[in-house]
Amino acid sequence: MSTSILSSPHSSQSTVVSTNKVIRNTFTLLAMTLSFSAVMAGISIAFNLPHPGLIITLIGYFGLLFAVSHFRNSAIGLGLVFALTGFMGLTLGPILNSYLSLPNGGQIVMTALGGTAALFLGLAGYALVSRKDFSFMGSFLMAGILVGFVAGLGAVFFELPGLSLAVSAMFVLLMSGLILYETSNIIHGGETNYIMATVTLFVAIFNLFTSLLHLLGFMNNE
Repeated sequence: MSTSILSSPHSSQSTVVSTNKVIRNTFTLLAMTLSFSAVMAGISIAFNLPHPGLIITLIGYFGLLFAVSHFRNSAIGLGLVFALTGFMGLTLGPILNSYLSLPNGGQIVMTALGGTAALFLGLAGYALVSRKDFSFMGSFLMAGILVGFVAGLGAVFFELPGLSLAVSAMFVLLMSGLILYETSNIIHGGETNYIMATVTLFVAIFNLFTSLLHLLGFMNNE
C-alpha cells in the first residue's frame, strides 16, 4: 500500500508531462500544416488549377486519412499528414478562386478566414484554460457529422441549394463542437497521438472555414 502511495505523485507528474508534450506537439504540427496547406492553396490559385471533382476529392481525402491513421505511430505518418493537408489545400484553391472572382470576393474570404481564426482560438483557448471535459459530446458529434456528410452529398447530387446552406450551418456548429471535444480529449488523455489530434483539428478548421465561406457568400447574394 505504501509503495502505491509513494508512486502516485510520480505517475501523476508523468501523465502531466506526457499530456503537455502532446499539446505542444499537436499545436506546433497544426501551425505547420495550416501554413503548408495555405501555400498549396496559393499555388492552386496562382496557376488557376481546376477542381479535381467530388469523386477524386473524396478518394484522395479518405485514402490519405486512412493512410495517416495506419502509420500514425511512425515517421511515415508525419509525412502523410503533410500530404493530406497539402492535398486539401490544393482542392481549396479553386473554391477560393471562384469567390475571389466576385466583386466583393476578397472581403468574403477574409471575413471567413477571420471568423474561423476567432472561433478556433476562442474555443481551443476555452478548453485549455477551463480544462472542462467535453467527452460527452463524442457520440453526438459522430452522428451529426455522418448525417451532415450524407446530407451534403445529397445536396450536391440533387442540386438543392437550400439543403446545402443548412448543411453549412450545421457544420459550423459541429466543427465548433469538434474543436472543443478534441482539445479536451488531448488535455484529459483521451488522445495521446499528436498526429491524429492534429489531423482532427485541421479537418475541423478546414470544414469550419469552407462552411463560413458558403454562408457568407449566400448572405452577400453571391
